Amino acid sequence: MGERRLEIRQARTRDVRGISALVARAYDDLPAYTQGEIRGQINNFPEGCFVALLDDTIVGYCATMQLAEAVAFAPHDWDEITGNGFGSRHDPTGDWLYGYEMCVDPKVRGVRIGRRLYEERRALAEERDLTGIVFGGRMPGFARARRRKNNRAETPQEYLDLVIAGKVHDPVLRFQLANGFEPERVMENYLPEDKRSAGNAIMMVWRNPYVDRDQPVKKRLPRGVESVRVATCQLQARAVADFEEFMRAIEYFVDVAADYEADFITFPELFTLMLLSFEEKELSPVEAIAKLSDYTPRIQEALSDMAMRYNINIIGGSHPTRLEDGDIHNIAYVCLRDGSIHAQEKIHPTPNERYWWNIKGGDSIDVIPTDCGPIGVLICYDSEFPELARRLADEGARIIFVPFCTDSRQGYLRVRYCGQARAIENQCFVVLSGNVGNLPNVANMDIQYAQSCILTPCDFPFARDGIAAEASENVETLTISDINLADLSWARAEGTVRNLADRRFDLYRIEWDEAGAHEGKPRPRREPLGKPSPGGG
Repeated sequence: MGERRLEIRQARTRDVRGISALVARAYDDLPAYTQGEIRGQINNFPEGCFVALLDDTIVGYCATMQLAEAVAFAPHDWDEITGNGFGSRHDPTGDWLYGYEMCVDPKVRGVRIGRRLYEERRALAEERDLTGIVFGGRMPGFARARRRKNNRAETPQEYLDLVIAGKVHDPVLRFQLANGFEPERVMENYLPEDKRSAGNAIMMVWRNPYVDRDQPVKKRLPRGVESVRVATCQLQARAVADFEEFMRAIEYFVDVAADYEADFITFPELFTLMLLSFEEKELSPVEAIAKLSDYTPRIQEALSDMAMRYNINIIGGSHPTRLEDGDIHNIAYVCLRDGSIHAQEKIHPTPNERYWWNIKGGDSIDVIPTDCGPIGVLICYDSEFPELARRLADEGARIIFVPFCTDSRQGYLRVRYCGQARAIENQCFVVLSGNVGNLPNVANMDIQYAQSCILTPCDFPFARDGIAAEASENVETLTISDINLADLSWARAEGTVRNLADRRFDLYRIEWDEAGAHEGKPRPRREPLGKPSPGGG
């Protein structure tokens, strides 16, 4: 028996690189997706994204989302309807399936990849009892048709009429018409980057023959249960004799959280500063950071080993690390129970971190796939920049972990209040973990203030005050809570307010400049007031 060469299946996050490469091959005249956008498309509606693989190579991809009829058929452009390419406007209560991406490797002919992907879309619409499928279809021959002498088309509607009459051949429109889609109307300025279509598209519609409705139907989303147990460690700074003693202190809390069958445990920002306590003399800030960076391989190995042995996902607070270019970055190492290690750099060092420790900011922030779904990490000060959390939410994050290190109540409250705001505006859970106590001979740990907590949106399915659990102030402890991710899906679709769905994509957007993160003039190096300290929040 020969092995199957062609496979059509749901897209997975591990397909992101292959999809990105396919899109680049298929659309040499259009901007490429970022990998974050593709991750968002899959995470926001995995059942609606499909890939075609030929000999284990991705040769086709399509992405869809559910929308209410009023949204799908209202005037819109591609950026607005897709949530700037992330597919974040998916509405599980919507009655129409909206297609916003379909591409096939131009080198693959005769296998009917496009037709097979359309069949998957139809099957999904029928399975979910949706009214039909709608999308904006490209018309890549239109720009050229405006320059022809014979069968010349001055407007998109004239061009569509010529295609329907068979006087002009447009491979994309002819394919869609042949697959049972009917033109609804011209959509001007749908995708300005599509020069071949002069920015225009045709709204194409397929109505489900198994559904007969006179009026749009608002589907209801059942209040399901998708329970995740989260632990946050409020860690006491203590002097340790060596690396092994430090790791025993960390392992104690991992062990306790595992005994409670927690899925995640998170530690505070800069929790490894304890490793400086057994130095013979107090190190200068620059010397201290360089010394800590030497421990990076051992930290990664120890946390990863614990994650697998205790069957728990560990958010490793943050740890200063010297990268290959010589710069020091503040990095959270996320060690999952499957053995994988992920790194999330702090994007915004505080003024104290930049001046005293010469810590540089990272250039990217993306969700991390786990067995409990995509998560995000915002290290302390990063939680005070709403654009970062919004990007994580667009990519599908439902839990955002915030390791922090603050030396005063004011600094802590900045992180706390911003964490609560991020939970509300992104309709997600936010988990804070901070240090308490002090360390002799470590200038950066004179005093610490924390009240670690697990925060929720503020709506009926959640805790009354938007606090699932919180620790006592400035006491070493482990705080554990069950959170229901299905409550987020319900709140995003049917909650009292729907912050994600109600965004005005026609007015504003967030663009991430991935190419030029380090370009331009360096920031001024201003000296902060006071002694060197984490500054935090």
